[in-house]
Amino acid sequence: MTIEQTPLNTFTGYVGIKFDSTPREYFFGIKANQKLEVGNPVVVETVRGMELGLVTSGPFDIALYKSELGLKPVLRKATDIDIKTNAMNKEDAKVALAICQKEIQNLKLDMHLISCEYTLDRSKVQFSYLADERVDFRELLKVLASKLHTRIELRQVGTRDKAKMVGGIGVCGLPLCCSSFLNEFDGISISRAKNQMLAINIPKLSGHCGKLICCLKFEDDTYTLEKEKFPELGSKVFIDKIEYTVTSINVISTIVKVENAEDVKYLPLEELKKQATYKKKKDKRNDEKK
Repeated sequence: MTIEQTPLNTFTGYVGIKFDSTPREYFFGIKANQKLEVGNPVVVETVRGMELGLVTSGPFDIALYKSELGLKPVLRKATDIDIKTNAMNKEDAKVALAICQKEIQNLKLDMHLISCEYTLDRSKVQFSYLADERVDFRELLKVLASKLHTRIELRQVGTRDKAKMVGGIGVCGLPLCCSSFLNEFDGISISRAKNQMLAINIPKLSGHCGKLICCLKFEDDTYTLEKEKFPELGSKVFIDKIEYTVTSINVISTIVKVENAEDVKYLPLEELKKQATYKKKKDKRNDEKK
């Protein structure tokens, strides 16, 4: 289901809102007559349907909004009835999850349930699940519809989507990027780890989702740029007229390791530039002419 975005010029401001299902903050537009503060529960229309959220930042003037993403409106401040309905929906979602899990077992479907959520107006209940292959859940839909008496949506998610929904703490000690600010998941290849000269230890380079950590993407361009300042691995340098081979570089500490059969040196990049002269490469074109 797609929700049409409201033109920005219809709003005077916007607020940040968080939902129980995700720790990430989303922005929604507000009009002049809507006076909201941090901590106010509000009702909004999202791609999943009507939901109850909590204002966590703002309000901000609409002129400050620079994102390319459009804004959906805050429908209203949540009433006591909205809050009670939301609490009841959470309890009913637990029951619905148990019912769905039982029917999955009865039908012997190869799918792993992750979560269940009702929209605020109970017009739809959404089940999220993991599966290695496509699942034929037509029979499951019939059974659930007869027992839950509302529209059913079964949404297959990937392992990264699961990590985004569940959340957690990364190796850096901060909340997972996917659950805090990432909107899309780009493909992360092992070549980025090699570019950053990391030991190819897949378990250590994998995130909560079991795939390569997104951190590899964030620093890759910087590593590529910074490595241009260093001599190439395997290149020959002369220090005090003695030949050495560049065997390792550390972009973070700017240390270069050079060695030969008798000696090993660890030099700061700037110090290496002062002390070393580089062995000129042979011009293959001249060799060919000869």
